Amino acid sequence: MHYLENNMEKRLDPTLLLEGARSIVVVAMNYAPSRRFPDDEYQIAAYALGKDYHDVMKERLQQLTANPSFDWGEHKLCVDTVPILERYWAQEAGIGFIGRNRQLIIPDGGSMFFLGEIVTTAEADHYDAPMTNRCGTCHRCLDACPTKALSMADGQGPSFDSQKCLSYQTIENRGDIDEDVKDKLGLNIYGCDRCQQACPWNRFARPTTIPELQPNDSLMQMHRADWQQLSLQTYRQLFKGSAVKRAKYEGLIRNIQVVFTAKK
Repeated sequence: MHYLENNMEKRLDPTLLLEGARSIVVVAMNYAPSRRFPDDEYQIAAYALGKDYHDVMKERLQQLTANPSFDWGEHKLCVDTVPILERYWAQEAGIGFIGRNRQLIIPDGGSMFFLGEIVTTAEADHYDAPMTNRCGTCHRCLDACPTKALSMADGQGPSFDSQKCLSYQTIENRGDIDEDVKDKLGLNIYGCDRCQQACPWNRFARPTTIPELQPNDSLMQMHRADWQQLSLQTYRQLFKGSAVKRAKYEGLIRNIQVVFTAKK
């Protein structure tokens, strides 16, 4: 994920994204699933069950800035393809706090939210205060992480090793899945939600009602035997306009085969 090193100056200074920027408006969009795969079936991370969130979030940001009741001035719409520190600004805006699982946690909603930002030259009439961390002594997310990608660094607070993360291994990794990770995939063929599922704050999560984020029936009717025979044509039909295409067909087949072999 070396692309994260690109445009570091812009990540640290939003005025390099938009000259004259004076405010950042941060929004959160709930993606907590309304439907899940049975526990004994292959699993796909909740964020990828519906349409690609980049497109859904951008459309809603466009609708928001088209509202004539506020003069947005010059502005730039940001989803996570833009180099901006999303979780940092969301915490600064008082939406939530960054938890030990490195997710933004909204106290009355949990952590299953997409973030979007509007960087604008407009001056706000009120600025929200940052939210302090409310994890307390809880470390359930650390305990739930099968590869210990999440850990507590000595005297340094929470630590995250992205290469050990099952989401990295099943999505971003273009080579073979690391040998010491293969037997820890469980039934995950795309991404992993274990740290979020273990988080007590997600007891407040409410299933999303956003139409575009609902999984289609064909996807939810897939069983293990269907995944084992997944053709390129079926893959394209199931995941048209989906974030799952990030892993490509070859990557998803690799994941399916690793999970299948580990479960023999």
